[in-house]
Amino acid sequence: MWTRDGAPARGDRDAFRRERELTEEERIAFELKSIRPRHDDPEIPDDVTPQDLDKGARNELKTLSKENADGVAQHLAMAARLIDSDPALAHLHAMSAARRAGRIAMVRETLAITAYETGDYALALRELRTYRRISGKDDQLPLMVDSERGVGRPERALELGRSVDRSTLDVPVRVALAIAMSGARLDLGQTEDALLELQIPQLDPKRAFSYSPALFNAYAETLEVLGREEEAAVWHDRAMIASEALEQSAADDEGETMVVVEELLEFDDEPESPTADAPGSDDQPGEEPSGESAADEKA
Repeated sequence: MWTRDGAPARGDRDAFRRERELTEEERIAFELKSIRPRHDDPEIPDDVTPQDLDKGARNELKTLSKENADGVAQHLAMAARLIDSDPALAHLHAMSAARRAGRIAMVRETLAITAYETGDYALALRELRTYRRISGKDDQLPLMVDSERGVGRPERALELGRSVDRSTLDVPVRVALAIAMSGARLDLGQTEDALLELQIPQLDPKRAFSYSPALFNAYAETLEVLGREEEAAVWHDRAMIASEALEQSAADDEGETMVVVEELLEFDDEPESPTADAPGSDDQPGEEPSGESAADEKA
């Protein structure tokens, strides 16, 4: 027996056993019920249509009825539109989508991301686990690690980050994971190890990819914690240079459907980056990110 808020009633010894025996469909339904039992859908402006959602994302909604798919697409489009300017409202739209399409991995992923952006790390972690279970993907592992940090479990964050072979991850995910793992090390006061986590082949000041500014800034901030202010200033400058190069690349490529930049962006008179591998990294110094470019990694 369960109480109205979803907790097992006192004295019901079989409640947790029955929860473990739930089917995947029943488990998802129960999880969704606990998101918010009473939830009013936020308003969708008249100019927002299902076509505002990316075509690939709309394809994931084809298992739904057309009416339901259109409504979910509109809420997801609103979540994407608002995530930077009003994450709380974006989260409300994500919850509306999840209540209608909780079995769709992308919907649970959106709910997790908006929860993370509002600081609800426990909900973000739960939804990321569900997304991972449904999709079978590890692409949100960095956000899971950061969510573990958010709920005050840096040791578990490190354990989670080490649970996956990094060589199986796409390069941007691998870089994001290195940044998250470095943050967990800092949480534990392991500053030197935090720096080592970031010393991966992608820490290359002569190349600008979508992940470069965040990686360079993370490295600079860790150097600051170590008291190496002059080195930190150099890496902050490199982050700014990389960001400007990417912005210029985006401006040059405007109007193209897809652009692959084969010649990597070079910065003049920059010394070589550290070549030490991060703990657990299978990359080799100087390894080319496979199939990536400054243009096609912006997303």
